[in-house]
Amino acid sequence: MILYAEIECMMYEGHSLKDKRSIIKRLFQKLRQEFNVALTELDYHDLWQRTKIGIVTISNNTKHAEQVLQRVLQRIDNYSELERTITNIEHV
Repeated sequence: MILYAEIECMMYEGHSLKDKRSIIKRLFQKLRQEFNVALTELDYHDLWQRTKIGIVTISNNTKHAEQVLQRVLQRIDNYSELERTITNIEHV
C-alpha cells in the first residue's frame, strides 16, 4: 500500500527564500527521522511564504500507512513555523 499526500502550507515567520528553505529543511529532517517517510517540496519554489509538500509512506498494511500519515500531518499541524492550509490524500 502506497499512501500519498500533497499539502500546501503558509509560512508567516520567514522573510526570505533562505528562511523558507531553513524551515522546510528542519521540518523534513524531523519527519524523516521520526516517521521514515519520503518528503519533497513540489511547488512554489520562488515564493517565500508558501510551499507545497509531497509526503509518501509505504506499508503492507493499509491501516498502518494511514496511521503513519495522520501522525505526520498532526506533527506538521503542531509545527509552529508553518500552517497547513490544503491537504489531498491518495491511495496508490
